[in-house]
Amino acid sequence: MAGQISDAVKKCIAILQNATSDTEKFAALFMVTKLVKGKDCNTTAKKAIFEAIGFKFLKRLLLTTDVPVDCPPAIYKSVALSILTVFCNEPELATHPEMLANIPVFLDIVQQADASDYDDNLIVVGEAYGCLKSIATHEPGQKALFDVGAIQKMSEIYAQQSFQTDEALNILVMLVSKFGARAWDKNNPKAFHTIVNKIALDFETDHDERKFELCSILSALLFNCPRKEVSRTASNELWPGSIYKGLTDILQSKIGKQQRNPAIILASTMMDLLGVEFVINDEDKPKQFFLLLIQLAAIEIRMQLDGKSLQQAHSQAELITACYIILELSINYIATDQLDLDQKEKQTLYTGLKGAFSAVISFLTKISNDKNKDKLPPNEKLFVCATVRVLVAWLAQETSAMRPQVYQLLPFMLSLSNETFRACKARRLAEKAGNAMETDPDPLSQFDVLRIMMPALCHLAVEDEARKILFNCQEEEVLYECFQFHWSIVHYKRPPVPRSERLKVLNQPPQELSPEILEDMVDSRTAMISLCNIFMNLTVLEAKIVEDSMLFNNLMKFIFENLPELKDIPENLVVHGNLAVLGLLLLKQQSKKIKQNDFSICRYIQATIRFLWDAYTIDESNDPSALVVAMSYKEKWFELMELWFLGMQTMSGVLALIPWISEFAIESGWAEGIVDTLKKVKVGTLPPNVKSAYEDFLCHLVDANDDVAKVLKKADALKMCRNHRFMDLGKKLFGD
Repeated sequence: MAGQISDAVKKCIAILQNATSDTEKFAALFMVTKLVKGKDCNTTAKKAIFEAIGFKFLKRLLLTTDVPVDCPPAIYKSVALSILTVFCNEPELATHPEMLANIPVFLDIVQQADASDYDDNLIVVGEAYGCLKSIATHEPGQKALFDVGAIQKMSEIYAQQSFQTDEALNILVMLVSKFGARAWDKNNPKAFHTIVNKIALDFETDHDERKFELCSILSALLFNCPRKEVSRTASNELWPGSIYKGLTDILQSKIGKQQRNPAIILASTMMDLLGVEFVINDEDKPKQFFLLLIQLAAIEIRMQLDGKSLQQAHSQAELITACYIILELSINYIATDQLDLDQKEKQTLYTGLKGAFSAVISFLTKISNDKNKDKLPPNEKLFVCATVRVLVAWLAQETSAMRPQVYQLLPFMLSLSNETFRACKARRLAEKAGNAMETDPDPLSQFDVLRIMMPALCHLAVEDEARKILFNCQEEEVLYECFQFHWSIVHYKRPPVPRSERLKVLNQPPQELSPEILEDMVDSRTAMISLCNIFMNLTVLEAKIVEDSMLFNNLMKFIFENLPELKDIPENLVVHGNLAVLGLLLLKQQSKKIKQNDFSICRYIQATIRFLWDAYTIDESNDPSALVVAMSYKEKWFELMELWFLGMQTMSGVLALIPWISEFAIESGWAEGIVDTLKKVKVGTLPPNVKSAYEDFLCHLVDANDDVAKVLKKADALKMCRNHRFMDLGKKLFGD
């Protein structure tokens, strides 16, 4: 039976317990060595022997240098370690508190591996590594190693020494994979760079099988590094260049998948860490390696997904996900037009991508039709989310291919994306409230697919079939929830100060916002802009639905209440413009629900007028007769120009339906402000589209309110109408 102890072991334990001196105990160890290596010695027996020997005795053997004459200097160490190595194979003993307490002894032995007294006993060092490795495979062991600084020590051994350093590297990788970025001191990235410089140099110069092992080791270390600090400081280091050279050597030669796969994974980790720029740093042929990588990733995705079940594909998840990352980053980079591709390159690229995404779509369709699609285990579900994520990155740029298949998949993609959004939102709210999640966070909160899907949804909202699906799935409700969530980040409110602290806080300058909060704000501004675009497309193209919808009515009220609260800072200008114009479009569609003099509109309209009014100004410094885009708008005019024209046009439409809004244009001084500005503009220099935007607006203003004509005439509208040939406005104000 497993728990029984044989007579031989009992005898051995008796001898150990009755030993009156270390010498007697040492003699008994030779019997122990023979016994514990035999197949009859079970875990219970080993544990009993371990306790009979006592760790204190083994420790004395490990540390003593006083050996009898004629004996090899490391004889005691060797015997002690060969016994410990056997004990370490048993999880219960590898994690025994006595064993863990003595990790520093093992570390000392391996740190002195190059010292002269080990020359004749390399086995000792090997066995010390064996013990450390066994300890490092169990969680308590990993924690104990982490606590005594084993990561730093293994890094130093690899960087400085020559003997058995791959063992040190393997233990380092085990620990780093367990503790992730926490394994490194993020305030001192130098330690990380030192070890990676050394491994990367070996990776570049080694041309045997070890090159491919180092590939996987580098991937693990780079995947688990403090990303921000490392990517910020990597440009001064040698390792990015060494890794680039090593990767091009591998991927541009004829190799099998055993060698290719680790290299693809490392390339993807590097792109994710240092951006696509990492791949295009060859001065002579910057595009060659980049295009090769995309082709390799696209082919790999086709091979791994075509005709495969979810379980089969998931068994290769690390490789496939690496290919997804390469494609997603590359597609986003190509969209910025920084890479000059000729027609042939574009065609090859498109063919490769289309092949990969046709496999992705077939794979996801198969999953979406499976009756068990809602009962997937978490790790498989995460893999499916990663597959949806890469597809939506492509759909954001490719707006025509394979539409019927995309529409068929859309409900499934939306339901998964919504689930990840809600999981991320729940995690963020828990962190903000300072409650660490009771259980481990939902694996789906790793990335918000809905956030990544927004650019694709902007395009899809323009397509009739896709819009029908969005409304069938009631996606507008999730988008509105998402809209409120990102608003809470853009319009960040500091947590309330306890009463007792208030006086102290009053006398201090306001605390700077942390880089993390500022980064979140930047991302949420971009998300708000995308959400406004999606809602604008739905509002304009589905007027009937929007007119009757309670949800769109709530969205409109939300904008009325919140836009005036948005901080007036340059970073918020594009968000301000989007909210203002979306509010106008909704106001126009929902005008029947607006009651006469509903003053919740009052501050919103003032904030909207401010956006439209401030866009154009007279160029006082260079040419006081030229109308120019205001300085504060100039930098973002590419994003703001269409919004401004749409805003002016929609404001005109709103005036026709809700005439009393015209009061705000008079009271704010905007109406006469337009006349004052345009009077100064040199004849013949007013751009035709700007001219028609202003004239159309002023005509609607005159129609909406009898007082406007007086205000405009008093401001000398006659001169403006003559200078810029405002025929329609002239007729309204002065007759024929």
